[in-house]
Amino acid sequence: MTINLAVDIGGSFTDVALLKNGKLYSAKSVTTTASPDKGVMNAIDDAFRASGLSYGEVDRFILGTTLATNALIERKGARTALVTTQGFADIVEFARENRYAQYDINMRRAPVLVPRRLRFGVPERMDHRGRPVLGLDERACRRLADTLAGEGIRSVAVCFLHSYANDAHERRAREILLECDPSLSVSISAEICPEIREYERVSTVCANAYVQPIIAGALDALEAALKARGLRCPVFLMTSSGALCSVEVGKREPVRLVESGPAGGAIFAAHVARQCGLDRMIEFDMGGTTAKMSYVMGFQPMESRNFEFDRAYRFLKGSGQPIRVPVIEMVEIGAGGGSVAHRDGLGRLRVGPHSVVADPGPVCFARGGVEPTVTDSNCVLNYLDPERFAGGKIRLDAQAAAGAMQERLGRELGLSRAEEVAAMISEVVTENMASAARVHGIELGHDIGRCAAVAIGGGGPLHIGRIARKLGIRKFVIPAEASVGSAVGFLVAPIQYGTVKSVSLRLESIDVGEVRRTLEAMSRAAAGEVRRMLGGGQADVSASLGAYMCYRGQGHEIKVDLDGLEIGADFPARARAAFERVYESLYHRTLPELGVDIVTWAVTAGSRASPADVLELSDVDPSARNQSRERAVFLAEQAGSMAWTTVRDYQRNTLEPGFSFDGPAIVSERHTTTVVPSGFRATVDPHRHLIVEEA
Repeated sequence: MTINLAVDIGGSFTDVALLKNGKLYSAKSVTTTASPDKGVMNAIDDAFRASGLSYGEVDRFILGTTLATNALIERKGARTALVTTQGFADIVEFARENRYAQYDINMRRAPVLVPRRLRFGVPERMDHRGRPVLGLDERACRRLADTLAGEGIRSVAVCFLHSYANDAHERRAREILLECDPSLSVSISAEICPEIREYERVSTVCANAYVQPIIAGALDALEAALKARGLRCPVFLMTSSGALCSVEVGKREPVRLVESGPAGGAIFAAHVARQCGLDRMIEFDMGGTTAKMSYVMGFQPMESRNFEFDRAYRFLKGSGQPIRVPVIEMVEIGAGGGSVAHRDGLGRLRVGPHSVVADPGPVCFARGGVEPTVTDSNCVLNYLDPERFAGGKIRLDAQAAAGAMQERLGRELGLSRAEEVAAMISEVVTENMASAARVHGIELGHDIGRCAAVAIGGGGPLHIGRIARKLGIRKFVIPAEASVGSAVGFLVAPIQYGTVKSVSLRLESIDVGEVRRTLEAMSRAAAGEVRRMLGGGQADVSASLGAYMCYRGQGHEIKVDLDGLEIGADFPARARAAFERVYESLYHRTLPELGVDIVTWAVTAGSRASPADVLELSDVDPSARNQSRERAVFLAEQAGSMAWTTVRDYQRNTLEPGFSFDGPAIVSERHTTTVVPSGFRATVDPHRHLIVEEA
């Protein structure tokens, strides 16, 4: 592939990264919320004008979309029904039967996707080994089809007890429902989430069914629009796990797309970590609506199999509804450029989580916004170039932003100058991100002070310097094309498909032959999906094996890499040794007196094709060398030291590898600005990344 095009549709901006024979072009356009395809086409047209390309010349198109996320959070999915084992229709309400806010007497839960009147039980039963206890009542399924038609149901989630062990009843129920009404979309848990833990499984399949008709329709419309403009290449989607999948997989399993944009940022951060040789890194991705944070350890983003959406308490784990699919471990903070500054009931200055997103946007955009935001504060502090913001597409109105700050916040806070209000907003949002990073690091057992940091997104480079100072981080990296980092991450992401299967086996009494047959079947299925993504044929596809294991009696498992372990007579002993190495690395001890169980097998197939390691920037100006000018900015690096200060403003595309300078300083580029704090020294590395270290 020589010409790859990646698009990331965010809440405020749509980012495009175009790779043409190793040369990287980027573009940014305001997201058109009412009709996202317009913003996509605008940004693509800008990239094509810069590169001299057209749709027909693109070899691969990659899309990261918030459509699934928005449909879930805004409750704009299809009218959905749940079909489950008789007597278990209320499991979505029971959840885990715990209180995530132990002492909150007004604790509330997010409303479920499928209301009680649309949840139906049918007679059937499997035991935990997959042995039929009660056969599926097919007549009840046919009667149910009539009921669904009368309720105007468009999509159905089917989740029977223990179907991860034997999916025969779920598949037959789907056949019957489609025989009665072929227009239905039917998701079965044995395909979407074939794992133990009933609540997580039913929540995941309900989420998939809820968004499936919407996502399938939107992807069909986008494909048609792209083909009408001459696109002839395959279209791929970014998944929450940081890998690419086909449009067909995205239509069938849209729940895999929920965190696609942030996952691209984490993949890009891992790519930068490898280039810079930094094996402990924390990624800050600050966009227009939210900020995301993830850890990259050993040059790989940390992974998880759990994600929550629509939390009743935005930052409280357990208050949302779980989705059990492979995801990159990250935490989301209500701290984007569009996050609104306001006073709470106690008169304190707060920032977020409410955001103005793209329409009408911050006050300084002059599009009708009236609420002061983080972007307005950066504009008033003069960190942003009013003439060249967003590549010159948006002329910033600093005077309007200052007026809104003074009118809505200044008087009430007792501050006479708008820049002082702006400095307070910047301090609050920076502390919010630093605090979230501290807590997340403690939860994962990481010493954040030993990590480097990488900042991407339009807002990340603006705030990372002060975040680093608060966290004791001594080195941070601003990658080339940081503002469109998630889209660049799409370009370097692998094509993969992962599958899991819960089995619950005692390691010491394992049937090696049965294990070999199970893993071979899973590997064939996953490799087949990857080959279909690559257009069939004999593509070079490899599979990695893993298992989720625990000591007998424990309630949670850890993932163990089994690559290189031959499934032979000594497999149990070698698998236990591998498990105990991982367990000891996490908990600094082992429990040799306890048996070990394998709960779930995991197989991931992927293409061996490696992405380009070096991305040559298209906007480098070879005729100019290390250009800079003076700019007056309002520095608020420490309490009590706020003042207008004249600093050097360096033009990023003129900086040569090896050039270095000391802070305080500003580095300007088309789509973002980097603030280098005092006490730090910035150096341009051979990849044109900006490496900023404590002096």
